[in-house]
Amino acid sequence: MPEKISEDIRNEIEKLVKDLNYHCYRYYVLDSPLISDKEYDRLYFRLKRLEEQYGLVLPDSPTQRVGAPPLDKFGKVKHTEPMLSLDNAFSWEDMEEFDKRIKRLLKPDEDIEYTVEPKYDGLAIELTYRNGLLYKASTRGDGYEGEDVTRNIRTIKSVPMKIGPVSAVPEEIDIRGEVYMDISEFEKLNEERERKGEPSFANPRNAAAGSVRQLDSSITASRRLHLACYGVGSAKGADFRSQFEFIQWLKKARFPVPAVVKELKGIDKVIQTVREIGDKRKDFSFETDGAVIKVNDFRLQKQLGMKTREPRWAIAYKFAAHQGTTKILDIQGSVGRTGVITPFAIFEPVRIGGVTVSRSTLHNWDEMKRKDIKIGDTVVVERAGDVIPHVMSVIKEKRTGREKPFPVPERCPACGSKVVREQGEVAARCVGLNCPAQVQERIIHFASRGAMDIEGLGEKNVELLYSKGLINHFVDIFKLKKDDLLKLPRFAEKSSQNLIDAIEKSKHPTLSRFIYALGILHVGEYASKLLAGNFEKLEDLYHIKPDDILQIRQIGDKIAASVSDFFTDNKNLHTLDELKKLGLRIVNPDFAGKSRGRETKPLDGLTFVITGTLPKPRNEVEELVESLGGHAASSVSKSTDYVLVGENPGSKLEKAKDLGIKTISYEDLLMLIARQ
Repeated sequence: MPEKISEDIRNEIEKLVKDLNYHCYRYYVLDSPLISDKEYDRLYFRLKRLEEQYGLVLPDSPTQRVGAPPLDKFGKVKHTEPMLSLDNAFSWEDMEEFDKRIKRLLKPDEDIEYTVEPKYDGLAIELTYRNGLLYKASTRGDGYEGEDVTRNIRTIKSVPMKIGPVSAVPEEIDIRGEVYMDISEFEKLNEERERKGEPSFANPRNAAAGSVRQLDSSITASRRLHLACYGVGSAKGADFRSQFEFIQWLKKARFPVPAVVKELKGIDKVIQTVREIGDKRKDFSFETDGAVIKVNDFRLQKQLGMKTREPRWAIAYKFAAHQGTTKILDIQGSVGRTGVITPFAIFEPVRIGGVTVSRSTLHNWDEMKRKDIKIGDTVVVERAGDVIPHVMSVIKEKRTGREKPFPVPERCPACGSKVVREQGEVAARCVGLNCPAQVQERIIHFASRGAMDIEGLGEKNVELLYSKGLINHFVDIFKLKKDDLLKLPRFAEKSSQNLIDAIEKSKHPTLSRFIYALGILHVGEYASKLLAGNFEKLEDLYHIKPDDILQIRQIGDKIAASVSDFFTDNKNLHTLDELKKLGLRIVNPDFAGKSRGRETKPLDGLTFVITGTLPKPRNEVEELVESLGGHAASSVSKSTDYVLVGENPGSKLEKAKDLGIKTISYEDLLMLIARQ
């Protein structure tokens, strides 16, 4: 039960929430922090401890920005006022015609006053606040009904949980804006996805939209999204006279607003400002594809009204894209470090935006199929964000009939090994052990602590040995000589001998560790243990069929197919035999007998997650759990049976409470084992 709360503690919690939200605003909106990250963390964890101890969590507490349990689907939200799209202008003549239309409808005697701001290339969002607190967030959808993405939007640090210090807080207000991802964050995200063997996003807009529309809000929370607020829908208890006044109110209320917002009179000044934004766009951290022009006076906006799908009082000027037309000379596959094969096009060189472009990623085969891209096609190429070239479309009128499709290759272009593409996935992967495109990552994983555990063979030393040509795949680890190491920087007599000794020691791994070390797709430590518990020798897996693996109750179709693909590849089997010739001797203490239906173990079928510090090292406790038939998972989900809680637990404890999952101590675990 939470402790009884005093007035002093209540006041401290309220002050911490207020101060932390202000520092969050300074950091994420103004980019001008007043305190260090360490001091912010100290205040945050003090608040977290008080909330847990006294059970008082204010609705605008920054601790509520964490991801919530995954949803099955998004609910629907009807917009009080329609979220309409904007009409487009593509030339200065279009802009002048827009101004003339406004004047014809209003019949003014003087120039119209407008606002001008950059057009963010992201996902349109509506934030609904009731009595100053964030109540709901929804996507644009069809303009009249969108999806409820409140839990995901709460994780974005620049979104206020509570309207800031303004004199009058509306009873209810719908604030509209754009969720976007900075270009640098987008590039980091794609690099990370490539490392994990996941398909990359085509552009920052898709990345932002995909992040907001995650059923698991913890994924949204892990990505650094931003918000720019620029519009108002329904507003009760608020009386804004103009767009510019509303933007100033947003600033005071601590909402992020567009990087540039200008109030101008006359279309000539508007055009000049749009030109300036166009010139500046290469310096913006975000992608912008145009500028938005609005009649400033809300009274005049109301008078002008709406067309079927867009307002008459606003228009989007679209910047000319940096595009060029060229011919695809060839399409090839590029193999990433995790084995994912990405198609890319080789063009006849073409100048786009001052840069010569001769190649471009095609992202994946689903994207190629959607755009119907073939070798020999004439295509429109665009440099998105002035950085990344990609094929926009095919000019099919220029086809001659000699164009050729480029199907998913059956063999890896880097090593000739088998390529697999699982049902429902866009990624095609090479399963080759010795693929040169994957070699460094495979070696690092092979030598890691949970695998072969070769001390002294970390990332930096692997890079050094690879760069000097001493290891070209992990088989070469067992061919290393001390004299070779002594010639390298960072290797003296003792460090060289230590590495040779560590390699020699690793030659007697358990079967489960060795299977894990091979880096087979979808096969982690738990699946490796299951395989070792059901197959006595490594050779028992050679040429195995998926159906034989599916006899193991805890293994599903994906793992079974992946293991079968790996152990039916003759190049892989040759490599395994070569390792045995180099002195590798695998032992298997996990094997439970010849029958697949092995004897029952105390923790069979139970999934455990550990949080906090336990009386014994975490890896020992995890090994104990798995040796007794359980599964030690890294994150809490609906399938978790127990969360094992030690001292100073983290956010996993909160998630367990939210999901109603039973929590136990280390002593409880020992009692659970003894009772079985």
